[in-house]
Amino acid sequence: MKKNIIIISLLLIGCAHNVQAQFTQLELFSGLNKTDFTLLSSYAFNESETLGVNILAFFQKFRNKENQNFDEIGLQPTIYWNINKYLAIGPSLYYNSVAGYSQRFSAKYMLKKSRVLFVFIPTVANSEQKRVGYGEAFAQFQFYIPIDGSISLCLNGQFLTVWDRFETHSRSFQQLRLGVSLNGHQIGVGLDLDQYGTQPINKSSFGFYYRKTL
Repeated sequence: MKKNIIIISLLLIGCAHNVQAQFTQLELFSGLNKTDFTLLSSYAFNESETLGVNILAFFQKFRNKENQNFDEIGLQPTIYWNINKYLAIGPSLYYNSVAGYSQRFSAKYMLKKSRVLFVFIPTVANSEQKRVGYGEAFAQFQFYIPIDGSISLCLNGQFLTVWDRFETHSRSFQQLRLGVSLNGHQIGVGLDLDQYGTQPINKSSFGFYYRKTL
């Protein structure tokens, strides 16, 4: 199944090269305790943009040996049907180096203005490794304040919470970024807060980030 997810993801990426990219974002975060790398891409398959694919890939590496059991690699391709400019639904496959693979179905609400972006994604899923269903909620916001010409102050946040059987905490995180944006480049400071398990184990890391939007 892991190989199937990787093959499907590569096929989707290959198909995406034949269409116009709507959004691609790369971020590198390096903190005192860990390093993160995240790739997020969104493509439309048709001119009306009713059908598209989102591809999420990430890598998380802790510096200290005692925390390396929390290292993660994730890959998730999602096919979305856009009901309107705010709401989309669709299935996805997800592979995580710690939690295994799962089949998922999500709804996505997105509000986009010139200076503000807000995304909320609730998900229901089935974990093959744990053999349980689970619920997940993800939220993201981006806020820009123009300073001078193409320079802006930017505040970004990402939030995730996962509950096995919809009642037992499994994983959460809060990621905050504050920086300066210039011509699609962002650089600034960041704070990652991570929680793991039913009796949450808390990890935190402060550092610097670089984000590029294509």
